[in-house]
Amino acid sequence: MEKIYRYIAGHATPQSEALAWVEKQTHIRTNHARMLSGAVQGQVMRMIVQMCGARDILELGTFTGYSAICLGAAMPADGHLDTLEINDELEDLILEGFERAGLSERIDLHIGDCKETLRRFAGEGRMYDLVYMDANKREYCEYYDLIFDMVRPGGLILADNVLWDGKVCQDPLPQDKQTLGIARFNDMIKEDRRVESVILPLRDGLNLIRKK
Repeated sequence: MEKIYRYIAGHATPQSEALAWVEKQTHIRTNHARMLSGAVQGQVMRMIVQMCGARDILELGTFTGYSAICLGAAMPADGHLDTLEINDELEDLILEGFERAGLSERIDLHIGDCKETLRRFAGEGRMYDLVYMDANKREYCEYYDLIFDMVRPGGLILADNVLWDGKVCQDPLPQDKQTLGIARFNDMIKEDRRVESVILPLRDGLNLIRKK
């Protein structure tokens, strides 16, 4: 699989200089570089934004800003992205990446608890064309309930890491909170008649969800 991934990456549109910088800095300045979306998934998300024409985007879980730059760079010129991150130690790295990508004026970084920020956004009546979920896996179901009414009809929700290293397929199911949270979320989406969905086996699994 690693050889196949390298082949795919070698035949995809190359990442920008800003994304290459974020990737390098993530390896240098954090201990969790594996959490990076990566060039292939980043390009897929860019193309999804371009194909659906999303202008208003919400991201849950910025990490070092790689995925936010992918999403933001694909928005129309009048687009806007809100991205939420709990780790304030990453703020300087994130903001420098946005500046290098020329997106500082179109992306707002919100540092703090994700659920608290989402409740505030809901109270402000914010609406989005696309939501990308990549925050605390234990809380995906709660995030989904909080953001659902903020997604316009026909809008998309992209949920990352929904295969969780294949643990969701194991029998018996591992009982750690992350695996249980992801498995519960996948079952929840399957039964939700308000949406249609498909899980793409991209990296650690991307659930593509369309609100009817």
